[in-house]
Amino acid sequence: MVFGEPKTKRSRRSIRLTPQAVEALRAHLKRQLRDIEILGDRYQDQGLVFTTDTGAPINPSNLRQRGFASLLKRAGLPHMRFHDLRHTCATLLVSRGVHPKFVQELLGHATIAQTLDTYSHVMPSMADATAKAMEDALA
Repeated sequence: MVFGEPKTKRSRRSIRLTPQAVEALRAHLKRQLRDIEILGDRYQDQGLVFTTDTGAPINPSNLRQRGFASLLKRAGLPHMRFHDLRHTCATLLVSRGVHPKFVQELLGHATIAQTLDTYSHVMPSMADATAKAMEDALA
């Protein structure tokens, strides 16, 4: 693995987390600090958030084939690629009426057109809401 700067300036961005995500990250940090304390100098601190128990980077293949696959199985979900989580997230947001501009920024797409082209299949289900909005506006 090679660590370096993101591909573009837009690749480095801040995102807002849900309270549940913040709590999960705090619990993770608590476990990680415990591991650091136990292992002392043997902990390979590289400033990463998600690591092996010894602080080393997680092997992407192990993440996909062991960790992610077992999580899907435990949750009763079908096999999917790890990258499909990104698509699922965007689809869920668009289908719940989140403005595509916010989805674009979250995903780091260069243009709104890229986001709309990719996720416009979710939009037809919004036709009733669009008609209702027009009716309300003209009432």
